[in-house]
Amino acid sequence: MSSVEEFRKEVRSWLRARLSGEFADLRGRGGPGREHEAFAERLAWERRMAAEGWTCVGWPEEYGGRGASLAQQIAFHEEYALADAPARVNHIGEQLLGPTLIAFGTPAQRDRFLPRIVAVEELWCQGYSEPDAGSDLAGVRTKAVRDDGGDWVITGQKTWTSLAHESDWCFVVARTEPGSTRHHGLSYLLVPLDQPGVEIRPITQLTGTSEFNEVFFDEARTDAAHIVGAPGDGWRVAMATLGFERGVSTLGQQVGFRRELTAVTELAKANGAAADPLIRDRIARAWTGLETIRCNALRMLDGVAAGAPGPEASIGKIFWATWHRELGELAMAVCGADGMLAAGEPYDLTDWQRLFLFSRADTIYAGSNEIQRNVIAERVLGLPKEARS
Repeated sequence: MSSVEEFRKEVRSWLRARLSGEFADLRGRGGPGREHEAFAERLAWERRMAAEGWTCVGWPEEYGGRGASLAQQIAFHEEYALADAPARVNHIGEQLLGPTLIAFGTPAQRDRFLPRIVAVEELWCQGYSEPDAGSDLAGVRTKAVRDDGGDWVITGQKTWTSLAHESDWCFVVARTEPGSTRHHGLSYLLVPLDQPGVEIRPITQLTGTSEFNEVFFDEARTDAAHIVGAPGDGWRVAMATLGFERGVSTLGQQVGFRRELTAVTELAKANGAAADPLIRDRIARAWTGLETIRCNALRMLDGVAAGAPGPEASIGKIFWATWHRELGELAMAVCGADGMLAAGEPYDLTDWQRLFLFSRADTIYAGSNEIQRNVIAERVLGLPKEARS
């Protein structure tokens, strides 16, 4: 395997060559609040990536990846973001489910699912949150039972399910032991979505788009072999998936954050908002905050190198989520009164308005700030656990 700098140059060269011609218009397309943009074209782009060996670069070669080192994976994600390449459509399969199956799946499950993730032939969504079990995931009520034929039969509701309307499969945390409570008695099931008994309803967000959905399971079915880990061991597997979610791709995310901060700063200079000392102070604090996020992310990657991030990853989640939400507020302050006017009818938003509205969710999804603080207090600092009923 080439050195990190050679690998970085290879990634940069490939992106420069391929983000031209039929894919030239995809630069900057997609992303938070814009997930509907050019979805079919972005899917075609990602399949081109797969055909030329640029998906799942960090996976071991035996599972279809490149076996890239941690430093090389960081270089890949940074170069991808620096090239303003389109938002990925296969993130959940590649970054969450794939590593989970590599760590916990059976050989048959790896043979069945991993090649299709590498080739971007099957898209995945995450069936965790429910109306009464959001950040408190242990409150899951969706149930799964074995029928006489051995299949799992699933009944319940998931919500905030990102890209379910574009997905083929969903990994579902369901309660499989009657009478169990909290994190006991849960199982991790792989469920096909194109079947009777599954209804997907998009949820309209503040941005006017529908990234996430409600998913209803009414005796939906999946094969008995489509359980990851042992029955009742779903909590351990689900937590590992969340650990993989906070992996090396966060370094690429920060390149996007830096691009947004630079654009806000340039806007403040152009429209005169930078003359306000309070605005200048907020911009300076945003810059130092972003440097702090990067330093913490690099520290967190020590855990990734050991297999998966530990609870310290919660520190990073609080930092970047709060920082990005405040950047949206700063963008509105820089826009001034013009920020209250839509770009067009009926609800055409500017980039700044979309940033402001969508970033309100940053401190809620993937574990709310309140839950992350509990994780830090209890698992990192060793403080007494919060009293629970």
